[in-house]
Amino acid sequence: MTVDSLKTVAMWPFVNGFLLVTLALFPIVNPPGMAPIFLNYTESLDDAVAASLARRVAINAFMLTAASLIVGPLALKFFGLSLSAVRVAGGLVLAVAGWRLLTQGQEDSKHRAPAASTEEVLSGAFYPLTLPLTIGPGSIAVMVTVGSSLLAAPGSSLLLDGLGALAGLACISLLIYLCYNQGEHVLRKLGPTGINVLLRLSAFVLLCIGVQIALEGYAAFLSPRP
Repeated sequence: MTVDSLKTVAMWPFVNGFLLVTLALFPIVNPPGMAPIFLNYTESLDDAVAASLARRVAINAFMLTAASLIVGPLALKFFGLSLSAVRVAGGLVLAVAGWRLLTQGQEDSKHRAPAASTEEVLSGAFYPLTLPLTIGPGSIAVMVTVGSSLLAAPGSSLLLDGLGALAGLACISLLIYLCYNQGEHVLRKLGPTGINVLLRLSAFVLLCIGVQIALEGYAAFLSPRP
């Protein structure tokens, strides 16, 4: 086996960790689909503050998913919790957030950024914009599951697996920032009516995702243990 072949084999755990996290997390986080909801919260902000808010959400998303990946499996064991409990509780929170967005009126400013100081506006970067709207219970459950599987990997590849997983999380966070920060330029072509329709559809999908996650957690809780 040549030196190049050995290097390729040695790097495979890194690629495996990267692809595992990226392909598992992207459909759940869905940055393009969540961009209209982010813009609904930030429509009264100027471009600089909205960009700063998008950057904070992306950083928070990376920190939250990385913590779920690394600490999540250990935390569940420490507190005696199950993934089913996380899915049920988190799914209900996500469903409520989707329902509120779906039923709010055109002039309802309850979920929109208030005309307040920049610091007050940015204080909402973690809740609700990062958790649960961007990184919901489904994402956390996936990261906990991936973290558990990585811990079971051979010790020789654990480090590369972990580094690849973190690189995948960084890629997802970058996509979140790009979609949230540049989404307005794309959605502007839809006009107010088109944006409102897309927002309602996104909110309905968010509601369905929350219900689905809660039902899956409930079904897993009721399923007989081996």
